[in-house]
Amino acid sequence: MRDYDNSIHTGLTGRLLLENALLNKGTAFSMEERTELDLHGLLPPKVESLEEQCRRAYKSFSVKPTPILKHIYLRSLQDTNETLFFALVQRHLQEMLPVIYTPIVGQACQRYSDLYRRPRGLYISYPERDRIGCMLANFKRNIEVIVVTDGERILGLGDQGVGGMGICIGKLSLYSAVGGISPNQTLPIMLDCGTNNQKLLDDPNYLGWRHQRITDDQYYEFVDLFIQALKRRWPEALLQFEDFAITHATPLLEKYREQLCCFNDDIQGTAGVTAASLLAAGKVAGKSIEDMKIAFLGAGSAGCGIAEQLVRLMTAKGLSEEEARAKIFMVDRYGLLHDRMEGLRPFQQKLTHNYGLVESWSAGETISLEDVVTHGKPDAIIGVSGQPGLFTQSIIEKMAENHERPIIFPLSNPISQVEALPEDIVRWTNGRVLIATGSPFEPVLLNDCSYPIAQCNNIYIFPGLGLGVLASGAENVSDGMLDAAVETLALSSPALTNADAPLLPLMEHIQQVTCDIAQAQKEGLAEQCDISEMEQKIRSRRWAPVYRRMHMSFC
Repeated sequence: MRDYDNSIHTGLTGRLLLENALLNKGTAFSMEERTELDLHGLLPPKVESLEEQCRRAYKSFSVKPTPILKHIYLRSLQDTNETLFFALVQRHLQEMLPVIYTPIVGQACQRYSDLYRRPRGLYISYPERDRIGCMLANFKRNIEVIVVTDGERILGLGDQGVGGMGICIGKLSLYSAVGGISPNQTLPIMLDCGTNNQKLLDDPNYLGWRHQRITDDQYYEFVDLFIQALKRRWPEALLQFEDFAITHATPLLEKYREQLCCFNDDIQGTAGVTAASLLAAGKVAGKSIEDMKIAFLGAGSAGCGIAEQLVRLMTAKGLSEEEARAKIFMVDRYGLLHDRMEGLRPFQQKLTHNYGLVESWSAGETISLEDVVTHGKPDAIIGVSGQPGLFTQSIIEKMAENHERPIIFPLSNPISQVEALPEDIVRWTNGRVLIATGSPFEPVLLNDCSYPIAQCNNIYIFPGLGLGVLASGAENVSDGMLDAAVETLALSSPALTNADAPLLPLMEHIQQVTCDIAQAQKEGLAEQCDISEMEQKIRSRRWAPVYRRMHMSFC
């Protein structure tokens, strides 16, 4: 396929052309194109515009009775006509985002083998590890953005094995729909390391490698084989690690972040959007980040990643690192992390408290979140536990007692795993809460007032970060680049000008937010350029779902 003069030249004709989702225009092929490309008789006679196709596709989408059927319809459309799929999603992003990604993508991952229809992306299973280079070579086009998972920790659902591919497909759909990255230059990859999900192992329809997960040296050697092959094939590609387990996520990021352009969205993307939401909430509450205390329920890679982002923000405001860490309280299943605990992971050890200073907070063996709220009086509590109902009425009411505008972020998703439902939190705080959630929720009505619920969704960070990385020519994703994204997103909060507005921008403004974040990426390890140069580079890179004239190639 050649692309110049705003037209496309292809060697594909007839049915082969219609079966190529990246090139297919369906009923939008003109009569001239149908003649040149041997399409007469393969399509209904009417020639439609993209807008007409979108209206027809939206009608089909709307009549699907359940969210999972809507998801299946959109995936089928993407497999048939990528341009139409992205044009439709852009026109109805607010409505379709929960369908193509959180929370419905969780159901799709759980049912991946049953719903599987057509190949998409690359599956690299451990038994085929000696063929990785050949597998990558199957993709002749230049790949710029890759999302990879091993399927071990999918959302709050745990090990979904090969079903984790659904997450990669969904994330890359958003890179294209929001970030303007051409779908022709993206690739979802599944590293099939086996699964410890017995339900999947017992399922005769399961499509993945039917084996217990590899561990330890076998696992890290397998990942390294993939990374080295990737560096040889596409050395300048941006790699996003997605939904790796706690035990692997941080070590992999620390090992490879200086070797290639990569980041972990669960650690850094989640940290970025949460920190931006917290900055905005603090301004509404009249508090600066360096003066706030924050408690976390969940001390895994996501929670600790958010905490480290906050520590950087606090130290940038003048606190010492020790002072900043003293304002962070990490609570896991065994209670508040302190320096007498055994078995803590390295990334957790930096966030412990001196036990002698907190032991009086509880009469028992563990210091619970409620103990922390009662005695530590944090300004905000953030839930990344993956366990439902742990933000109890007692804890929320205590937060409201301690603060005029308590900040409460139940971020676990999907909805079935959320720490507390927004309607309960709003009611228990009598509407005074500043709230953001991980999954989408409708506004809450209380005493004839409507309270919008901001979704703390990584879509606010990663498409802009990716676009900025590609436009700037960055060789690595630096902490400074992430900090710039956080500050930019925080300044976009509608709540800064209207205290009753949500903490994060509406989806109708996501394209502008994405461009603003991309422009902020000129610092750090990115190529140095002024704002006007960066704007031009971003404009020149952005892909849009529009049809172009197609010609037969004779080369």
